[in-house]
Amino acid sequence: MRLDKLLANMGFGSRKDVKKLFKQGSVTVNETPAKDGKTHVDPENDVIIVNGEELEYKEFIYLMMNKPQGVISATEDKSEQTVIDLLEPEDLVFEPFPVGRLDKDTVGLMFLTNDGKLAHQLTSPKKKVTKLYVATIDQALGEKEISALESGVTLDDGYETKPATVEVLAQGDGLKIRLGIMEGKFHQVKRMFEAVGRKVVFLKRETIGSLTLDETLEPGTYRELTDEELALIKGETPSEEKA
Repeated sequence: MRLDKLLANMGFGSRKDVKKLFKQGSVTVNETPAKDGKTHVDPENDVIIVNGEELEYKEFIYLMMNKPQGVISATEDKSEQTVIDLLEPEDLVFEPFPVGRLDKDTVGLMFLTNDGKLAHQLTSPKKKVTKLYVATIDQALGEKEISALESGVTLDDGYETKPATVEVLAQGDGLKIRLGIMEGKFHQVKRMFEAVGRKVVFLKRETIGSLTLDETLEPGTYRELTDEELALIKGETPSEEKA
């Protein structure tokens, strides 16, 4: 990889900004001053120093966000605030994107990455990745409605959903239901409840596969995945268990 491209991708500015670093003698590769950006480097093996600090290269970024209400799951929008707008500049340089969708008024777990392969694995129907939602609904569910959801319901456009898992968390004033689905149709959870005569008042996503929302994250904040979380979501064994 060309050195100037690497530095630009790592957030050191435009090619023009990076060129200034070379002129200032601020960049070394394996203790040798880099004169220009045409130098080819192996970022995983070469020691690259910029302004006295060793460059820690990473190709992909994996972020967990607690998405707040009023923010849309998109990379850009002319009139609405997006989940990308909530990211810091040092994370924006990796050009992450939201994996899957959450409605504007739905909160909870949002996974963002620039790893297209992993994103496909998590969203492909063939992979059957379960997502858990907690829905507050307007009326209690009876055995008939629960059975229908667990068997699969027909949405307003004729689509027949795959069987869902249903867990009643509260049937009193809260009317909270945990619903597990392996699909991601437009407004699917809300439309599934509408199919059994119920209305979703509030919706939160808790999990995507093995990835569970960190409840210490305030709405609108995010963090990078831990090594263990990343291993689990990739379907691998955590490193400490491989020994």
